[in-house]
Amino acid sequence: MRRALVTGSAGFIGFHLSRALLAEGWQVAGFDGMTDYYDVRLKRRRHQILLQNPGFTATEARLEDADAVARCADAARPDVIVHLAAQAGVRYSLENPRAYIDANLTGTFNVMEAAQAHAVAHLLMASTSSVYGANTDMPYAETHKADHPLTIYAATKKANESMGHAWAHLHRIPVTMFRFFTVYGPWGRPDMALFKFVKGILEGTPIDIYNHGEMWRDFTYIDDLVRGITGLIDTPPPQVDARDGLTAHPGDTLSPAAPWRVVNIGNSDKVRLLDFVEAIEERLGRRAHRNMMEMQTGDVPATWADAGLLHALTGYRPRTDFRDGVGRFVDWYRDYYGV
Repeated sequence: MRRALVTGSAGFIGFHLSRALLAEGWQVAGFDGMTDYYDVRLKRRRHQILLQNPGFTATEARLEDADAVARCADAARPDVIVHLAAQAGVRYSLENPRAYIDANLTGTFNVMEAAQAHAVAHLLMASTSSVYGANTDMPYAETHKADHPLTIYAATKKANESMGHAWAHLHRIPVTMFRFFTVYGPWGRPDMALFKFVKGILEGTPIDIYNHGEMWRDFTYIDDLVRGITGLIDTPPPQVDARDGLTAHPGDTLSPAAPWRVVNIGNSDKVRLLDFVEAIEERLGRRAHRNMMEMQTGDVPATWADAGLLHALTGYRPRTDFRDGVGRFVDWYRDYYGV
């Protein structure tokens, strides 16, 4: 039985990934700090569902606690670590930047040390499309410059990519960094736009629409994201001295000095925010009270992924239409909250 350590297992993405791995017969050790950035009851419910599977174990501790991370890894003896835990949220990083330094830098270092101690076959770590920052050349390709982050959140994730590269070089541990785009779906985060929009429309309260709705996002459905991650688990970057005879994929980001690469996971399409809102209204059968606002500091008008490398490596392309994904979220929301 293959063993995985998943950090952030009570989070939106970690929950779905853990459930998918368990369904494939993996033994999964979850690690989560249960921070109160959003409703902890939702996080605990996710863990309760996972714990119904005998292949899942849970550790509740903070990433910054190096001893706790090490003890969890010692008990799990993982073949693979998927590091998803982080202090998330672009806007919250404007209010509490220190939380991002503690969790995303110190915490990630602790996870990398655990990967080294157990000589894992593959360490996969979450980055974000926010690292593209001020880049306006779209669709975003992994080979584009990502040197101008606009928030501390994005800066810490870019630092994680560099830390992962150094660790791969120094310890010959294969490291894959994946850049998420705007992920949505059932069990999603209450701080994300879709959750806020559905809640506001159902309650009859105004929803904030930034830049007057003239924003574009690469909305990536959660199942597509998980398929991308699971495909990458079995596609570790090869060691530098084992690449002779390998044919590089177009646009590959393999490092010349380490078994390391970075991969976009996105829907390869951009959707206007107002179109997204209209899809929610149509599914709910209600109109939103729209509070049109200016662009917020640190935000960008558009994101759009080139996911060609993901397809080349795994044979998979995310393909869920945003209208279908919105419908599945609305159905989950109504059921979970009894609306």
